[in-house]
Amino acid sequence: METDQAFLEYAVKTLVDNPEAVETTRSIDQMGVLLTLTVHPDDMGKIIGKNGKTAEAIRILLRVVGMKNNARVNLKINEPVGGKRSGSSFGETESDVAEVAPE
Repeated sequence: METDQAFLEYAVKTLVDNPEAVETTRSIDQMGVLLTLTVHPDDMGKIIGKNGKTAEAIRILLRVVGMKNNARVNLKINEPVGGKRSGSSFGETESDVAEVAPE
């Protein structure tokens, strides 16, 4: 397990009530490292935080860990089945997902 993925699992498992349900996957593409996080549906609020502040703090810390390894690290938080925003993941806004038409 890579340093960034191990850090993410450690940080998230300390925040949630169901640490056994925490799952992470790591993939690398031309944009850098993508860590995907899945947690128990009851723990989503603890990971997102008020106004997304906890999720943003985790993303900032992952970027710092990535900088030590000369890698750009991004975090995607999967929404649990039956969530309010089906079809997208937490932390993504419409502008993050929408394609921009060439001018």
